[in-house]
Amino acid sequence: MTKETNAALYERARRSIPGGVNSPVRAFRAVGGTPRFISRGEGAHIVDEEGNRYLDFMNSWGPLILGHAHPEVIEAIQNKAALGTTFGAPCRAEIELAEAVIAAYPGLEQVRFVSSGTEATMSAIRLARGATGRDLIVKFSGCYHGHADHLLVAAGSGLVTAGQPSSAGVPKDFAALTRVLPLDAEDKLRALFAAEGSRIAAVIIEPVPANNGLLLQRKEFLLTLRKLTRDNGALLIFDEVISGFRVAKGGAAEHYGITPDLATFGKVIGGGLPVGAYGGSRKLMAHIAPEGPVYQAGTLSGNPVAMAAGLATLRILEREKAWERLEVLGALLEKEVAAALAGVELPWKMTRIGSIFWLSFQEGDSPRSAKALDEAAGARFKPLFHAMLERGVYIPPSAFEVMFLSLAHTPAHVAHFAQTLRDAIAATAT
Repeated sequence: MTKETNAALYERARRSIPGGVNSPVRAFRAVGGTPRFISRGEGAHIVDEEGNRYLDFMNSWGPLILGHAHPEVIEAIQNKAALGTTFGAPCRAEIELAEAVIAAYPGLEQVRFVSSGTEATMSAIRLARGATGRDLIVKFSGCYHGHADHLLVAAGSGLVTAGQPSSAGVPKDFAALTRVLPLDAEDKLRALFAAEGSRIAAVIIEPVPANNGLLLQRKEFLLTLRKLTRDNGALLIFDEVISGFRVAKGGAAEHYGITPDLATFGKVIGGGLPVGAYGGSRKLMAHIAPEGPVYQAGTLSGNPVAMAAGLATLRILEREKAWERLEVLGALLEKEVAAALAGVELPWKMTRIGSIFWLSFQEGDSPRSAKALDEAAGARFKPLFHAMLERGVYIPPSAFEVMFLSLAHTPAHVAHFAQTLRDAIAATAT
């Protein structure tokens, strides 16, 4: 059978799938060109349908902290799938993964599994409203918490790429119950609580905002947020879908030493399969059905195959001292990139926390809020992205998306990334 090219597959996909993709940023609209259709992954590499091999720093947008097709994870999936793929009934694996997540994360006593990060944040918000009896929620501009209606306001991720602050199809009445603040603006935060503190059910934040660039927050700002929510009877929700089990074993909560009331998880805890979770104290989680009146359900929630993949991943991370190793690799990455780009005239800045990093091609320091992003960075990024791709290095197709290291990456891979980046900049400067 003749192999189809990426271009042919894309045209075929556009006839049966909106935009030819099942998640907007995959369409390469921000950078132009044809999406690569990936046929397989091997450690730190992916291979497209044309047989082109790429050193991958996207890692499926973050879940693959062990790299592609880790043999122990694949074995766990195969063994569990051989016994049946879904039952719609409780299984031992969901208990074991729940226990592992609870043991790792500060203040967590119970978790409920779902099938995506969007489901997790949507359910945590519903729980917060049900537990407090209040309706208002607060989010921050540039933080992305999935595509639930009430959270799709001033979001990041693919919405920034598409130049849209929100989405069509979201009723104004839904958005009216969401207050949006800029990140790193304590004065506005205090003013909002002074005016409406008694009506606020919850504040949700990515403690490591990583969907609109990597907008690392000051610990003092997060501590202010913790105090204001507690003083006003509101709940603090940490969206750790990206940062959970990435920046530390206990996520951003451990890194900053701040315990939220509720936390949401995804990506890493699924080991490459669709898994999300939300959790908090036993008292709060008692509001969830069947114990309480806040309803949430899912046919594939706690799916045994997905639970096995997640559990295998967390056990390997623990055994391999992954967070220490990734920190060392991340520090080496910074050093290699700085050396490779010494003397390069194009403005650039690397921001990193643990195994998450972002290269912003703009003047000035790394921003802490969405408004501080330089829109011209997108224009600079477009040719650079394609130059990297042509040289066999795969990075996210958006100037606003972050990159990830995995345990499959080596010092040689990091050095190759840095040199390829320098070569790509040189090639696009003329």
